[in-house]
Amino acid sequence: MRIVFMGTPDFSVPILDALVDAGNDVCAVYSQPPRPAGRGKKDRPSPVQSRAEALGLTVRHPVSLKSDEALADFAALNADIAVVVAYGLILPQTILDAPTKGCLNIHASLLPRWRGAAPIHRAIMAGDANTGVCIMQMEAGLDTGPVLLRREIGIEENETTGALHDRLSVLGATAIIDALDALPNLTPQIQSEEGVTYAAKIDKAEARVDWTQTSEQITRQINGLSPFPGAWSEANGERIKFLHASQSAQRLTSGEVSTTDGLYIGTSDSAVQIYTLQRAGKKAASASEVLQGWTPPTHLS
Repeated sequence: MRIVFMGTPDFSVPILDALVDAGNDVCAVYSQPPRPAGRGKKDRPSPVQSRAEALGLTVRHPVSLKSDEALADFAALNADIAVVVAYGLILPQTILDAPTKGCLNIHASLLPRWRGAAPIHRAIMAGDANTGVCIMQMEAGLDTGPVLLRREIGIEENETTGALHDRLSVLGATAIIDALDALPNLTPQIQSEEGVTYAAKIDKAEARVDWTQTSEQITRQINGLSPFPGAWSEANGERIKFLHASQSAQRLTSGEVSTTDGLYIGTSDSAVQIYTLQRAGKKAASASEVLQGWTPPTHLS
């Protein structure tokens, strides 16, 4: 097929690779413009742009798709279909209608659950047992289009958003190839109006840990916000990010810290064990590594 690919972050890269490896004609790649990054704040291309250029593909990064020029440029590609995954711009109806077979979106949830910006984070933070990817026909609404194909996987115990993100990216890559191969035989399934939830963008205000919550709530928060933005707490004026945790049967008071046979922090009902954390200005490391050079306070507020 003659495909326009539209994506921006790391999640989208394996899907672009899969489309190319399957022999499709990826006639153009759309991605968000380079953004300032790193200590020097120099413009850095998105992961998708970097990969597309390495593959020798044409890359476009308009700041908007609403101008007459952007619409004309897109229509001139004469694409059979557009594949969209975590692109970051709203597609006007003119864009949605331009490819002869429309636009397909790869969404990292089991729609209609977790429509919106942060479905992987929200699934873990809510304690969902399962998630997956949906190949959806795009329409004007937010993730409201008919679903052509869905693939479901279980969320592993104490899995982080980072780990689940990588598994879903690979799943999305295989799912879109299967969907394109079977496209004439797939029947669009209208999404149910029951069970709709919205995965709002993660607000940094959600990241501070309240140790008076239960061990289950805090474990979900830590794992769901890992690696970004990272759940955090202050220790002697230093912001510490907690990046992997599990519930523990230890009995500690809320915020109490124990370093006996590991790193444990008390909650309202028991404690959590911290496996990975990050001190300010340092790289993430295992609790055992961090404790070799750091003595935490006896209590976190």
